[in-house]
Amino acid sequence: MNHDSYSDDYIKGILNETRTIAMVGASANTVRPSYFVLKYMLSKGYDVWPINPGHAGKEILDQMTHASLADLPEVPDMIDIFRNSAAAAKIVDDIIASKNLPKTIWMQLSVRNDEAAARAESAGIKVVMDRCPKIEYGRLSGEIGWAGVNSRTLSSKRPTLRDGFQRRGLKS
Repeated sequence: MNHDSYSDDYIKGILNETRTIAMVGASANTVRPSYFVLKYMLSKGYDVWPINPGHAGKEILDQMTHASLADLPEVPDMIDIFRNSAAAAKIVDDIIASKNLPKTIWMQLSVRNDEAAARAESAGIKVVMDRCPKIEYGRLSGEIGWAGVNSRTLSSKRPTLRDGFQRRGLKS
Protein backbone atom coordinates (compact mmCIF):
# COMPACT_ATOMS: atom_id res chain seq x y z
CA MET A 1 0.00 0.00 0.00
CA ASN A 2 1.12 3.54 -0.68
CA HIS A 3 1.40 5.21 2.72
CA ASP A 4 2.10 8.64 1.25
CA SER A 5 -1.59 9.11 0.48
CA TYR A 6 -4.77 7.48 1.77
CA SER A 7 -8.14 7.67 0.07
CA ASP A 8 -11.01 9.14 2.03
CA ASP A 9 -12.86 5.84 1.60
CA TYR A 10 -9.97 3.92 3.21
CA ILE A 11 -9.87 6.23 6.26
CA LYS A 12 -13.67 6.42 6.48
CA GLY A 13 -13.91 2.62 6.33
CA ILE A 14 -11.48 2.26 9.22
CA LEU A 15 -13.26 4.84 11.35
CA ASN A 16 -16.64 3.25 10.62
CA GLU A 17 -15.59 -0.31 11.47
CA THR A 18 -13.74 0.71 14.64
CA ARG A 19 -15.52 0.59 17.98
CA THR A 20 -12.63 0.02 20.39
CA ILE A 21 -9.28 1.83 20.40
CA ALA A 22 -6.18 1.10 22.47
CA MET A 23 -4.13 4.28 22.75
CA VAL A 24 -0.47 3.43 23.36
CA GLY A 25 1.26 6.43 24.94
CA ALA A 26 -1.89 8.01 26.37
CA SER A 27 -1.19 10.85 28.78
CA ALA A 28 -3.05 12.23 31.79
CA ASN A 29 -1.50 15.63 31.07
CA THR A 30 -4.35 17.78 29.70
CA VAL A 31 -2.08 19.70 27.30
CA ARG A 32 -0.68 16.62 25.56
CA PRO A 33 -2.10 15.70 22.14
CA SER A 34 -2.87 12.14 23.25
CA TYR A 35 -5.13 13.53 26.00
CA PHE A 36 -7.32 15.58 23.71
CA VAL A 37 -7.41 12.86 21.03
CA LEU A 38 -8.58 10.44 23.73
CA LYS A 39 -11.21 12.94 24.87
CA TYR A 40 -12.44 13.58 21.33
CA MET A 41 -12.67 9.90 20.35
CA LEU A 42 -14.58 9.16 23.56
CA SER A 43 -17.01 11.97 22.70
CA LYS A 44 -17.67 10.30 19.34
CA GLY A 45 -18.75 7.07 20.99
CA TYR A 46 -15.58 5.00 20.71
CA ASP A 47 -14.40 2.89 23.65
CA VAL A 48 -10.82 4.05 24.22
CA TRP A 49 -8.40 2.20 26.47
CA PRO A 50 -5.37 4.24 27.54
CA ILE A 51 -2.04 2.36 27.61
CA ASN A 52 0.67 3.91 29.79
CA PRO A 53 2.80 1.78 32.16
CA GLY A 54 3.59 4.78 34.36
CA HIS A 55 -0.08 5.52 34.89
CA ALA A 56 -1.42 1.94 35.02
CA GLY A 57 -4.26 1.37 37.47
CA LYS A 58 -5.26 5.03 37.43
CA GLU A 59 -7.91 6.70 35.33
CA ILE A 60 -7.58 9.12 32.44
CA LEU A 61 -10.91 10.72 31.51
CA ASP A 62 -12.71 8.05 33.57
CA GLN A 63 -11.00 5.27 31.58
CA MET A 64 -8.83 2.76 33.44
CA THR A 65 -5.24 2.94 32.21
CA HIS A 66 -3.51 -0.33 31.38
CA ALA A 67 0.22 -1.05 31.56
CA SER A 68 0.37 -2.84 28.20
CA LEU A 69 -1.71 -4.18 25.34
CA ALA A 70 -1.57 -7.61 26.98
CA ASP A 71 -3.59 -6.24 29.93
CA LEU A 72 -6.62 -5.26 27.83
CA PRO A 73 -9.96 -6.99 28.39
CA GLU A 74 -10.21 -7.88 24.67
CA VAL A 75 -8.48 -7.24 21.35
CA PRO A 76 -9.18 -3.66 20.24
CA ASP A 77 -10.31 -2.84 16.71
CA MET A 78 -7.60 -0.19 16.43
CA ILE A 79 -4.29 0.43 18.14
CA ASP A 80 -3.36 4.13 18.03
CA ILE A 81 0.38 4.65 18.59
CA PHE A 82 1.50 7.88 20.28
CA ARG A 83 5.18 6.89 20.39
CA ASN A 84 8.11 7.68 18.11
CA SER A 85 8.77 5.83 14.86
CA ALA A 86 11.44 3.54 16.35
CA ALA A 87 9.19 2.54 19.25
CA ALA A 88 6.33 1.92 16.80
CA ALA A 89 8.32 -0.91 15.19
CA LYS A 90 8.67 -2.76 18.51
CA ILE A 91 4.97 -2.21 19.29
CA VAL A 92 3.97 -3.60 15.88
CA ASP A 93 6.25 -6.61 16.32
CA ASP A 94 4.78 -7.28 19.78
CA ILE A 95 1.25 -7.07 18.36
CA ILE A 96 2.03 -9.55 15.58
CA ALA A 97 3.79 -11.92 17.99
CA SER A 98 0.81 -11.87 20.38
CA LYS A 99 -1.52 -13.33 17.72
CA ASN A 100 -4.20 -10.95 19.09
CA LEU A 101 -4.48 -8.92 15.91
CA PRO A 102 -6.44 -5.69 15.69
CA LYS A 103 -8.12 -4.63 12.45
CA THR A 104 -5.96 -1.48 12.27
CA ILE A 105 -2.70 -0.05 13.53
CA TRP A 106 -2.73 3.74 13.40
CA MET A 107 0.48 5.72 13.88
CA GLN A 108 0.04 9.32 14.91
CA LEU A 109 1.32 12.48 13.23
CA SER A 110 5.08 12.29 12.51
CA VAL A 111 5.15 8.56 13.34
CA ARG A 112 6.12 6.45 10.33
CA ASN A 113 7.86 3.11 10.02
CA ASP A 114 7.44 1.56 6.58
CA GLU A 115 9.11 -1.74 7.52
CA ALA A 116 6.78 -2.20 10.51
CA ALA A 117 3.80 -1.28 8.33
CA ALA A 118 4.77 -3.93 5.78
CA ARG A 119 5.00 -6.57 8.53
CA ALA A 120 1.58 -5.57 9.90
CA GLU A 121 0.00 -5.64 6.45
CA SER A 122 1.50 -9.08 5.82
CA ALA A 123 -0.29 -10.20 8.99
CA GLY A 124 -3.59 -8.85 7.59
CA ILE A 125 -3.72 -5.61 9.57
CA LYS A 126 -4.64 -2.28 7.97
CA VAL A 127 -2.12 0.48 8.62
CA VAL A 128 -2.32 4.28 8.70
CA MET A 129 0.80 6.34 9.39
CA ASP A 130 1.49 10.01 10.04
CA ARG A 131 -2.19 10.82 10.54
CA CYS A 132 -4.45 11.60 13.48
CA PRO A 133 -7.84 9.89 13.81
CA LYS A 134 -9.24 13.00 15.51
CA ILE A 135 -8.25 15.21 12.59
CA GLU A 136 -9.40 12.67 10.00
CA TYR A 137 -12.75 12.18 11.74
CA GLY A 138 -13.26 15.94 11.93
CA ARG A 139 -12.24 16.44 8.31
CA LEU A 140 -14.43 13.66 6.93
CA SER A 141 -17.45 14.61 9.04
CA GLY A 142 -17.25 18.29 8.17
CA GLU A 143 -16.70 19.32 11.80
CA ILE A 144 -13.25 20.69 11.09
CA GLY A 145 -14.83 23.12 8.62
CA TRP A 146 -16.98 24.58 11.39
CA ALA A 147 -13.78 26.07 12.79
CA GLY A 148 -12.85 27.56 9.42
CA VAL A 149 -10.27 24.92 8.51
CA ASN A 150 -10.10 23.83 4.87
CA SER A 151 -11.00 20.13 4.86
CA ARG A 152 -10.46 19.66 1.11
CA THR A 153 -14.09 18.51 1.05
CA LEU A 154 -16.68 20.85 -0.40
CA SER A 155 -20.36 20.06 0.00
CA SER A 156 -23.62 21.92 0.44
CA LYS A 157 -25.09 18.88 2.22
CA ARG A 158 -25.43 18.77 5.97
CA PRO A 159 -23.53 15.93 7.63
CA THR A 160 -25.65 12.79 8.00
CA LEU A 161 -26.26 11.20 11.36
CA ARG A 162 -25.59 7.53 11.83
CA ASP A 163 -27.90 5.33 13.85
CA GLY A 164 -27.41 5.27 17.60
CA PHE A 165 -24.92 7.68 19.10
CA GLN A 166 -24.63 10.77 16.92
CA ARG A 167 -21.58 10.17 14.76
CA ARG A 168 -21.61 12.84 12.13
CA GLY A 169 -20.98 12.39 8.46
CA LEU A 170 -19.14 9.10 8.30
CA LYS A 171 -22.14 7.17 6.97
CA SER A 172 -21.07 5.39 3.82
